[in-house]
Formats: sequence, C-alpha cells, structure tokens
Amino acid sequence: MKKIEVDSFLQYKFVSNPGFSPDGKYVAFVVQHACKATNGYKGDIYLLETESGEVRRLTSGGDGKSYCWTDDGDILFPAARCPEVKKSLEKGENVTAFYRISPEGGEAQLAFKLPVRTNGLTNIGGGLYMLTSVYDNNYPQLEGLSDSEKEKALQNYVKPAYDVFEELPFWGNGRGIISGKRTRLYVYNSTNGKLDAVTGNLFDVDMASYGFGKIVYKGGEFEGLRYTKAGIYVYDVAKKRTTCVLKPDKMKTGVAAVIDENTLIVAATDGKQYGSEQYCDFYTVDIKSKKFTKLADYEASIGASSVGSDSRIGGGRGFKVSGDKAYFVTTVGDSGYLRAIDLKTGEISDVYAEEGSVDNFDVYGDKVIFAGLFGNKLGELYCAGGNQLTHFNDEFTATHDVVTPEMHVFTASDGFEIHGWAMKPVGYIPGKKYPAIINIHGGPRTAFGNVYFHEMQVWANAGYFVFFANPRGSDGRGNEFGYITGKYGTVEYENLMEFMDEMLKKYPDVDEKRLGVTGGSYGGFMTNWIIGHTDRFAAAASQRSIANWIAFEHTTDIGFFFTPNQMGTTTREDYEKLWWHSPLKYADKVKTPTLFIHSDQDYRCWMVEGLSMFTALKMHGVESRLCLFKGENHELSRSGRPRSRIRRLEEITSWMDSHLKK
Repeated sequence: MKKIEVDSFLQYKFVSNPGFSPDGKYVAFVVQHACKATNGYKGDIYLLETESGEVRRLTSGGDGKSYCWTDDGDILFPAARCPEVKKSLEKGENVTAFYRISPEGGEAQLAFKLPVRTNGLTNIGGGLYMLTSVYDNNYPQLEGLSDSEKEKALQNYVKPAYDVFEELPFWGNGRGIISGKRTRLYVYNSTNGKLDAVTGNLFDVDMASYGFGKIVYKGGEFEGLRYTKAGIYVYDVAKKRTTCVLKPDKMKTGVAAVIDENTLIVAATDGKQYGSEQYCDFYTVDIKSKKFTKLADYEASIGASSVGSDSRIGGGRGFKVSGDKAYFVTTVGDSGYLRAIDLKTGEISDVYAEEGSVDNFDVYGDKVIFAGLFGNKLGELYCAGGNQLTHFNDEFTATHDVVTPEMHVFTASDGFEIHGWAMKPVGYIPGKKYPAIINIHGGPRTAFGNVYFHEMQVWANAGYFVFFANPRGSDGRGNEFGYITGKYGTVEYENLMEFMDEMLKKYPDVDEKRLGVTGGSYGGFMTNWIIGHTDRFAAAASQRSIANWIAFEHTTDIGFFFTPNQMGTTTREDYEKLWWHSPLKYADKVKTPTLFIHSDQDYRCWMVEGLSMFTALKMHGVESRLCLFKGENHELSRSGRPRSRIRRLEEITSWMDSHLKK
C-alpha cells in the first residue's frame, strides 16, 4: 500500500452539486480537482443517467464549476472561452458569458453575456433566470448608459491608490474590501436580453430561492453599519413587486423557501433561552399577513452539514421544497443527515441517516441523489438507499493506507457525554512508543465525525497517533450542549484535557512526553489557550487563531457581532471579561514551542491575532515560528491554492516531527 503524503490531495476528485434535469432523465454534477501547475482548481460537468446508472463527462475545459438546467433540458454554465470576454475580464470589466450544451453532447455554444459578474444562474422558468452579483457603489455607475458613454466613464475613472472604509464590516473573508459593495439580486430574461435589478444599490442579499412564481430572499438595506440579523422579502416575478415579511434585526433566521403561492417555510428562533446561539425551529409564514406559525420544534442545524473535512471542494443544495415536503441537510450527533419535514403536519423523518456526511442533494419525485463522505472514503454520489453511484476515488482508497478512526465515548466531569476518535499510526506495532497529535475543530459550532480528513490521514501515515473530539460547544447535540457563550476556555478546555487523559489510558503506546496539539479558527483559539494553561504538550501549531477578543471585536469581518454573541459582552461593557478569555493574557505562562499559521487576507481571524501571540511568545523566550501566507484567507486549509496548502501542511508536519520525533 502507498503512503498518504502531504500532496496526495492532488489526486483527489471532489464531487458535488447534483441536480436533476427537468424530465428526471439525468443528474448533472460537478467534479473538481486541484492542479499544482496552475495553482488552482479545475472542474467539469458530468452526467449520470438515472435509468442505466451510466456516468459520463459532459465538458472538458476545466471551467465547468457551476451549471443550471434550461426548461428544454440543456445545460447553461459560465465560462470565459471567447477572446472578447477574456479581454474584458483582463481590463477588470464586469461581464459573464454563459454557454449552452446539450446532455446528448456536442460543442458548447455561447448562449448570452451578462454585464455583471456572477458564479451561476437559477432557472425560474419561462426563459427567466435568477442571479446575484456584487454591485460596487464606489465604481462608475454604468446602468442605462450607451456603450460609448460607458467607455468614456471608465476612461475617466481612476482607481484610488488607497482603500476607503466608511462602513462596518469594511472587509469580508474571501471577498476583500467590501465597504460600499452590495450583493444584488437580478432577474435575467433570456428572450429579450433584459437584466432587471430586484434590489437597490444599498441592499445586501444573503440568500435567495425560487418557487411558485416568487423569489424569497434575505438581507437588508444599510449605510454605515450592517444589520446582524437579515430581513426576509418576497418578490413576485410577474408583478415585479416586493413584500417585506420580516424587517432586519428582528429575529434570527436560517433557510427560507416558498411552499405555495401564499406561504413560506422559514427556519427561525426568538433566542429567548440561548440567545443568538439558539437553534432555529421550523415556521410557516403567511406572505400577506406576515404571521409566523410554528410548524415544528428542532434542535439541530438546518440546511448544511457542519461535519468538518479538508477534502471537499464545491457546493450545492442543502434545502429544497419538493411536493408536500421540505428536504434538508442537518448535523445530528457526529454526522450530516438528510431529513424531510412534512409541510402540513410538521413531522420530521430521516431520508438518509448513516454515519458520515450528506453534503448536498437534489430530489425529483421519489428519487433522491446526494453527494457526501461515507465509509471513511472521499466524496462520491449516492442514492437515498445508500448505494454508491460514482467511483472517482475508489482506486485511491484501494491503493493507499487509509486509516479508519476508532470512536470513543466517555462521560466528562461536567456530566456531558463526549465523543472522540483515535487513529493509529500506519504500521502500528504494539509495545512500541509513538508520538500523538490532537486536532481541534473550528466553529465552535461544527463537529468532527467519521469522515475522510486529509491532514489527519497524512499524520497517521507519518507515524502519529491522531486524536480528535467534539467537546461542549460542538454542533449536533442540541442547545444545552452547544451553548458556551461566555465560557470559552473553560468547560470545553476541561473536556479536551479529559479526552486526552482517556486516550492515554486507552492507548498506552502513546508517549505522553511527545504530544502535539493543533487546530484552526476556534481550534486555533483553543490551541493558544491550551499552551497558556498547561505544559503537557511538547509542540503546538496554532492556525488562523483568535488571541485577543478586544482586538478581534474591532478588526475582523464578523467581530462586531460574533464577539458579543460568543462572549456575551463587548469591550465597552466588560473589557475585563474579554481579556480574561483572551489567550494573549496568558502568553507569559507559555513554554510550548509553537508554530503559527496565518494568511494575510484572512479577514475572519485577521493576522493581528497570530502576530500578537507570536510576538508575545518571542518576548518571553519561547521557541516560535510564524508562517504568513500571501494572498490566502481563512479557507487556506480547505480551499486555498494547492501550493499554499502543500506548504502549510509541510510546515505543520515538519514542526511536529522536529519536536516530537527526537
């Protein structure tokens, strides 16, 4: 068997976004892979014939990363294939070209070009398509101008050699400087080529979905300070009229969809018991009266799987109304399930509830197809019965040393049941002593599960025991378990330390003097916290971390609302509490050699967090190193450029080797 190496992810095929054709004959989906040569990701559209099960490739240009079906059963996808579009993009102009291709094959033909940049379309019938695009209020306004007038306006525009911040948030992770920018909702008529803006230039759209002649979308209009809870709006496509169902900052909401001409289904909560961290329940909403009626109580995430993995690329549906049910992905326990709620009775049933993770899906009549991670394998397509429909990664799994995690459950001192896993080193010999690494997930409202995780497979193949767990604050276990507002560094720290104690008892071949700890985002916070509160670890790697809640509140894209949500207070209300929960406060207690991984465009946990902790450790004589990745953001480990991902994992593994394999 072959070893799983740092760069083995270059061999992975990432399967996502299944979607049935209008007649149910085909399922289109996207397959992507990392390309080291171009330092990016290439993708193509594939088809599954639902009757025969045959899988075939439809596009081959490496630019088929999103698509939508047309009414007549063709596929539209965005690509920059013609010289004119490429030239416009090089100039920085806003344009997106869409190509049409038949599922029967043949060459893709240019269908139309839009004067905006967008990642894809949603077919809303009758030759109409819904889309969103970023609208820059700082840029020359070109709508309604002739081509000559547009050219003149652009020639007179001089891009400033500086950035202006007039709004909060002023930047967004993966989006850059966003002050003055809004995500707008549009409807495109492919028959007459007309593009209509549904929302104004100061309205920011968070999500949108279509049904029964109406678009329901979430967001709000703002200047200066952005809302923290989106409003809900309904746009009647035929009448071109918008109704506000819920104003911004009134209620925490999640997914929203149209279930008939007069009604929505919305995930929402009043937050009376657990504040902004309270899980959403299901409500129906009358569009005319704006009345919310509870359909069902629910204590889990709705619309997405939060089971962590660094072996996914691509998106897809997490929620869909079909017939008399709404189907949704949800994290339950340590897995991502697919469930359905009856729109009349509120009864919730499992569609697929097995260990692993349903990531995205589609429904056509009684047929259900989903992409996911199961059986400790890389992602593939499956049907509702659990049968695997694609086999892009079978050869890799069959020829490499894939380690199966062993699950452990114990009751912590706080009375809560804690779930965790252990991976033995490849070639494990009983009686021989081995180093170990504990990996801490981000969030904190996410979860680990028994799914394929590249970096942990690399460490197990490199001769480490690998441990990971879901402490208090993790997703999938209800409100009480997940609520740690104002408790960071306390209950979940004790859970993790007790989990390590349990693992050392279960695996006596672990050398307790050669333990390493790592984690990213919230896991980076916990790594920073741990090294300031115990010396049991011989090495640490803190990634995209939080070090100082006071700085975090005032410098990151989510800090102004995430800090009060997670800490229960603000700098102005109780700076002493924020400082008490800040790992930087305890940096003078650190003795653990620590590597810091950060990115200069990580606006979720800005680089000041890593720099602060690194500086403090250096000032106190602690061996430390900081690697600042240029042009990367908070998603470095999951969807960063391939060369950066390789270097990051090399840095972490080398750091652990140098301190734990002496």
